[in-house]
Parts: sequence; structure tokens; C-alpha cells
Amino acid sequence: MMKRFILVIIMMISTLGVYSFTANTLDAKKTSYASYYHDKFNGRKTASGEIFSNSKFTAANRTLPFGTNIRVTNLNNGKQVIVKINDRGPFHASRALDISKAAFDEIGDTNHGTIPVEYEIVD
Repeated sequence: MMKRFILVIIMMISTLGVYSFTANTLDAKKTSYASYYHDKFNGRKTASGEIFSNSKFTAANRTLPFGTNIRVTNLNNGKQVIVKINDRGPFHASRALDISKAAFDEIGDTNHGTIPVEYEIVD
């Protein structure tokens, strides 16, 4: 019973890094994974009301305010791209960002579904 309780606590603490953004940590660099949007989303409305286009440099995040610009760095190759948050998601615990295919192509290979990234807010 105690082992199960400790395991649950460890799991809860480990997910806080993906979900928690407080006023003091909004500007801090974060690491996670990013995936890219499928083409089927082209032309659909995002959570911000904008029409999605895989050719623009945009991203989805669960908590960052709409219109926030972030620098996303591929941790495998160091390539960077700046994207604007205009949607909510991804709704997968291991990923913090869904980025447009154009942005993903700038920093990674779309043959890989996800990439390890670091991201931070930029002015």
C-alpha cells in the first residue's frame, strides 16, 4: 500500500512540470516534447478563433496565453523556431506543444512524430 502511495505521489510531481505555469515561472525555459498538426486541421478554427494553417508558424499549448510568442529549440540538433500560441493542446501528458508542420519542418523531420524540445517566451 505504501509503495503504491509513493508511486502516485512521484507520478503527480513529475506531471507538474508539464502542467504548471505560475507567474514566477512563466518566463523560465521548459523542456518537453513537441508534435505537429496533421493536415486535416487546415482551415479549422483554433481555440483562439483564428483559422489554422499548417504553413504558418503557430502552436498549441494548454496554458500559455493566446498571442504569446515562444522560441522552440530542438534538443537533438539545436535548431530553433519562433511560434505564436493560438490554440489549446496537446491533450497528451507527455507533450507540451503541438506546432504547425511548417514550424516543425524548420527544426525537425516530420518522419518523426515528436521531438524533444526546450521552449521559452520571447518578446
